[in-house]
Amino acid sequence: MNRRLLRYAVPLLLVAAWQFAGGLDGTDPTRLSTPWQTLEAFGRMQHDRVLLPSLGISLARAAAGLLAGGGLGLLLGVAVGLMRGAETLLDATFQMIRTLPHLALVPLFLIWFGIGEEAKVALVALGSFFPLYLNTFKAIRGIDPRLLELARIQSLTRAQLIREIVLPGAMPGILVGLRLSLGAAWISLIVAEQVNADAGIGFLTMQARTFGQTDVIMACLAIYAAVGLLADLFVRYLEKRGAAWQAGA
Repeated sequence: MNRRLLRYAVPLLLVAAWQFAGGLDGTDPTRLSTPWQTLEAFGRMQHDRVLLPSLGISLARAAAGLLAGGGLGLLLGVAVGLMRGAETLLDATFQMIRTLPHLALVPLFLIWFGIGEEAKVALVALGSFFPLYLNTFKAIRGIDPRLLELARIQSLTRAQLIREIVLPGAMPGILVGLRLSLGAAWISLIVAEQVNADAGIGFLTMQARTFGQTDVIMACLAIYAAVGLLADLFVRYLEKRGAAWQAGA
């Protein structure tokens, strides 16, 4: 119980400090809203029926980008991890591209893909690609060589090798990559929606900034944080289930 309470101690202290700072005499509510004012903003957005539709749009963008970028990162991570030729062909190029701050590519993406959904999804996809690619590649190269030798002796096909040895052995590393990709995808989405959007949580944030609605901005930031936390907790749950499955196998 003490550990459970300790987990919530820092968030509660931050909320208390936030309430204290926002409630000080002379504090301009257009600069810093209180937690209560932020909750009221949630209520207004829900009453106006803009909260859930906007959240749905943002989640759809994040899911599409993660599926495209993360899925490609997983596939190429497996290919490069298993085949030295693929590593020679692709890895140096990927490492070079990885050094570029992908959020700095927003202007180029707007030129290439326009102001529609494609630019936002592409930015999310690029952000989520490298964590899964790198961790999958590293996890596969970390598999016990004796297992791979055993697979060769038993004449397993490539598909059997991947299904029975590679994926189970690399799963912890893949899940770490998924966790990092989720975080990168969400950060990329926040930036993409701040730059150019006509719907979504980022659009609500920019609209609120225009009208000086700090309470709405804080509410939108809280939504981003809550969804990011839930996604991280889900992957942690998968990691625990995977560890339990490996221990029982």
